[in-house]
Amino acid sequence: MEKEVMEIRISGVRHMCALILLLISACPLSCAGTWMWLGMTSAVALEKLGCANLPLSQRQRELCRKKPFLLPSIQDGARLAISECQNQFRHERWNCSTTNELSVFGHELTSGTKETAFIYAVMAAGLVHAVTRSCSQGNTTECGCDTKLRGGGGVAAEGWHWGGCSDHIQYGTWFSRKFIDNTVKNTSTTRGGYTLLAMNQHNTEAGRQAIDKTMSTDCRCHGVSGSCAVKTCWRTMAAFERVGVYLKERYERSVQVLDRSKRKTRRKEQRHLPVDKHQLIFFNKSPNYCLEDRRRGVAGTRGRRCNRASPGPDGCNLLCCGRGYNTHVVRHVQRCECKFMWCCYVHCRRCESMNDMHTCK
Repeated sequence: MEKEVMEIRISGVRHMCALILLLISACPLSCAGTWMWLGMTSAVALEKLGCANLPLSQRQRELCRKKPFLLPSIQDGARLAISECQNQFRHERWNCSTTNELSVFGHELTSGTKETAFIYAVMAAGLVHAVTRSCSQGNTTECGCDTKLRGGGGVAAEGWHWGGCSDHIQYGTWFSRKFIDNTVKNTSTTRGGYTLLAMNQHNTEAGRQAIDKTMSTDCRCHGVSGSCAVKTCWRTMAAFERVGVYLKERYERSVQVLDRSKRKTRRKEQRHLPVDKHQLIFFNKSPNYCLEDRRRGVAGTRGRRCNRASPGPDGCNLLCCGRGYNTHVVRHVQRCECKFMWCCYVHCRRCESMNDMHTCK
């Protein structure tokens, strides 16, 4: 029986790898954002394919061959970013939906909207976070803890000093730039506007800066009977959910900039203000995401669950775009009032509840 199950699993992996190779052959190496697809596949398939057959650019494949030990971290970073994107937008009309394409986000990667900006920022941040975490956990010999702070920089009068294992975000940031960014530099100017490439690179850098901006200092007390006479402190990354919240705030305050390819049609009253490296930037206003548009990869909100009592974006009025909603009665069955019985089992009652569920028309 176990042998049959194993054969089925091996057969499934082979079919998956064959499908992946077919998709890769149908998509040119220049397909935007294809490395993000690594977050949608299994670790087994990733290992089977290897660097040579992954949907990466030539430069990324070369980096993958030189540092194959970081491939699991690249995958973890992509997964982390996609998951957090969907978490931050779970109540919005655009809920960071993904597609079965290698680009993962489809048209959204090239639309030049605020959503495009967030995707590039969170993906870069996810890669920094995953690689840095791998370094701190000792999973690679090429990097480790940040030793620059250790043994110095403390304030003796305040009874603390640097020590412990500070997260080495410099290495994670370096690798993220090397892996994601194009080699083109100085591709944007305040006067001449931005290209799509320059916009994306600006937003990926803003994502990396988010890791640095959300870092905190943790300390541990030392002393007789917990007196905390001396403290050892180190720098640590925030949980990625906190990074997601930070980037969502930047998304809400993102800045519209000039699209260099459309500069002839720009309005005279549009101002040319300097853009901070921590800000997200975009070209085009977002669609309302209310109705399905397969050409643009918009899923629409039909069938989405909404909260009838909420005045926020998850409320039925806003999420359903004024189309109204359907109400369903859902029967929920679960175990309850569980008790440990001697000896030795747990006895539970079977509880049922009827709840209203609202979905957009």
